[in-house]
Amino acid sequence: MLGSTDLPVDSLTPDQFNAAVAAVTNAFGDPTRREIYLFVRDASAEGAPGVTATEVAEHFALHPNVARHHLEKLTGGGYVSVAVWRQAAPDGARPAGRPSKRYRATEVDAGLALPLRHDDVLASLLAAALDALGPAEAERLADSVGYRYGQSLAERMDAGAGHRSVRSALAAVADALTAHGFAAHTEESHGELTIVSECCPFGDTAQRYPHVVCALDRGMIRGMLSGLYGETSPRFEASRPDGDEHCVARV
Repeated sequence: MLGSTDLPVDSLTPDQFNAAVAAVTNAFGDPTRREIYLFVRDASAEGAPGVTATEVAEHFALHPNVARHHLEKLTGGGYVSVAVWRQAAPDGARPAGRPSKRYRATEVDAGLALPLRHDDVLASLLAAALDALGPAEAERLADSVGYRYGQSLAERMDAGAGHRSVRSALAAVADALTAHGFAAHTEESHGELTIVSECCPFGDTAQRYPHVVCALDRGMIRGMLSGLYGETSPRFEASRPDGDEHCVARV
């Protein structure tokens, strides 16, 4: 997973344990998706530039849209990376053919992991820095960092692609949040689409600096939506650090 650090299972709170299981299940709960990951991993191990969604579809006798759906689940979790690739051309010649999106396997941790976990020394350093900045500046910085990180996630998930529908973008954001320990899903009510996050992977830090952590979360969501759908202003109506049952963002 992207930037993950292994955690002993007995050190996880119930919410963290459920979120870690959800992250793995979201990516590998489907048997076809597991086989697709192994197919991509084997191709990557052979030194190939990666496989295309068309190659996956043909190998598993799937509709190309279904193949892309499985690959997006894997890229959202950080198990597969995607890049735009063009066939090399002889010296002085222009590359022939259209570029293609190629998927390659990334390293997968063996145990349950929460990507946003940090060690005690780094936590102490961050706490001191946040205290020194002051609430307003710390929130502004957290939102900016989260936004840039969200944009980088969107680029990894959908390199070179045009913007998708808001429904598709929200589903991809929820998958990425789940892979990062938020146990997120989408809901629809009264014509509005919602991302609901059932876990906060920041733990005690979120209790000490709730508004800063929430600003980071909001920035991540806005950044991912910017990259996958376009600039938008989701409404953030609830947060676990503030005592709500879930974190809720509406579009």
